[in-house]
Amino acid sequence: AILGPPEVNVSSCPNCINVTIKLPASHLRGKGRLQSLTDIYEELYYDITLKSLDGEHKRPRQTTTEEVFSTVIEELYPGRNYCVSVVVTASLNKHSIPSPWKCVTADTEAQQGYHEVAVAGAVCVSLVIAAVLKCAHTAGFILPKISLPHTLV
Repeated sequence: AILGPPEVNVSSCPNCINVTIKLPASHLRGKGRLQSLTDIYEELYYDITLKSLDGEHKRPRQTTTEEVFSTVIEELYPGRNYCVSVVVTASLNKHSIPSPWKCVTADTEAQQGYHEVAVAGAVCVSLVIAAVLKCAHTAGFILPKISLPHTLV
């Protein structure tokens, strides 16, 4: 039997991507139902290939006993596009089909944070200036009430 392809979804996080993997379905029946690959093999291996401007990099092989699971690939360049393909194998079955490539751009934590801080800072500065002007006006420093000479009164 050939394993795969697994179902793969990718989402971005700051300087990283989150890869969610759903194991491929098996076609074996047992106990009146379709058995999952974890029912048959217990432990499976998965290999993630990461593709970017630098080329393709095969990540270290990992194991899973879950039907659906996630893994995070960290220390990526922010704002850069990354694609992943996943292949699932078992100790007794090396025949597998890799998933189609799924791509996403890694988030930029610093830029988002900077934008929020800049907006919040601008709002705070505006409020402070408005408060200072209001106080100065109330205290009579700005547009003081001109006292007319007694002769004009």
